[in-house]
Amino acid sequence: MSAKQKHYFGTDGIRGAVGKAPITPDFMLKLGWAAGRVFASEGNGRNKIIIGKDTRISGYMFEAALEAGVTAAGVDIQLTGPMPTPAIAYLTRTLRAQAGIVISASHNSYKDNGIKFFSADGTKLPDSIELAIEEHLDKDVTTVPSGSIGKASRITDAAGRYIEFCKSTVGSNLKFNGMKIVVDCAHGSTYHIAPAVLEELGAKVIAIGVSPDGLNINENSGSTSPELLAETVKAEQADLGVAFDGDGDRLIMVDHLGNIVDGDEILYVIARDRRRQSIDFGGVVGTSMSNLGLELALDALDVPFTRTKVGDRYVMQELLSRGWKLGGESSGHIICLDINTTGDGIVSALQALAAIVHCEQPLADLKNKMRKLPQSMVNVKLANSIDIASNDAVKNAVTDIESRLGKNGRVLLRPSGTEPVLRVMVEGEDGDKVEQFARELSDLVATEVSSAS
Repeated sequence: MSAKQKHYFGTDGIRGAVGKAPITPDFMLKLGWAAGRVFASEGNGRNKIIIGKDTRISGYMFEAALEAGVTAAGVDIQLTGPMPTPAIAYLTRTLRAQAGIVISASHNSYKDNGIKFFSADGTKLPDSIELAIEEHLDKDVTTVPSGSIGKASRITDAAGRYIEFCKSTVGSNLKFNGMKIVVDCAHGSTYHIAPAVLEELGAKVIAIGVSPDGLNINENSGSTSPELLAETVKAEQADLGVAFDGDGDRLIMVDHLGNIVDGDEILYVIARDRRRQSIDFGGVVGTSMSNLGLELALDALDVPFTRTKVGDRYVMQELLSRGWKLGGESSGHIICLDINTTGDGIVSALQALAAIVHCEQPLADLKNKMRKLPQSMVNVKLANSIDIASNDAVKNAVTDIESRLGKNGRVLLRPSGTEPVLRVMVEGEDGDKVEQFARELSDLVATEVSSAS
């Protein structure tokens, strides 16, 4: 079967507004049962699934529903409570579970929630397993005999296990003594993990966004809203700041001057340090939205670089197919595949901090070794049925603009995966020209869309 035949699973699990199908308690109960049935048939002997969540209030409701469904299918569960998504990937692998489930809507507000699955290897599920789960969703829920019902227990040392894992990724001799770091946990699942990791490695930590109440996750904080972090870094005269999203798989940093350091720049800092240490990581995988400055800077280091479609799933697929170890997105979703099996905000932060210690240079100097090119993006409303990128007038305009931008410029037309818009992106060395070309091209696209509809 094709992945296009899936009805519920998207590129990163199942997500939506709480209370609206499929993000409802009855669906979650059935999803837990369906997953339990599939994973029970995959393992040998007593099977178990680990369930974690972020801090949004609906997580309690969906945790209970999933617990009922999984145990009805005859599978044991182990609950972690609020834990970062990459922590569940790690625990699933090390505790030899058949699967891991995370209740989270990542960087979305508390009004949304979702479900992410991990395989026994701590990776995203293959299409075949997602399709098998969906096939069971069409069946009636049945309960195994009473003697075979799954048992539920809590992993009391989950946080400690993951903290020790994170610390181990930078080696036992590396310390952050003398570094003053502001940590913004977005009132999300890293609130009791990230500050502890950095403090135990010797840093002086100023923690913000660490008071989750179920409703404030990602609210004006974290990697999607790093303005408060930047202000706090400057006010506290800190060396730098790190911000995570609600489930801890994304990272954005701020240098001591208050400048935001995005995923492209963090990727460069990590790649440069690995190249300096002669660590073989193959190359770097970015996406179609990765800044051209990253590609040029990596080329100067003789580091191979390739692009995929937007989405960490595609970055991961490309890393695996090439045997490379480092990739990510501008949004801060960074994958260090030689350390964890999924994007991990805390691990990525530690890799960047290690580079600062190794090079004995501040973050501002390290990220400035990569020159980001000006980039302008305009969203144009689009009817889903229109393939405007194939329009002759649009294609000719793109060719003309790219020739005027020269070799260090590019144009990208990308339909959004979540809303009916076409993203018109122009990138080049001259910021004024980039903005002008983006406006001109988006105006032309809007005109052609109007005439075609």
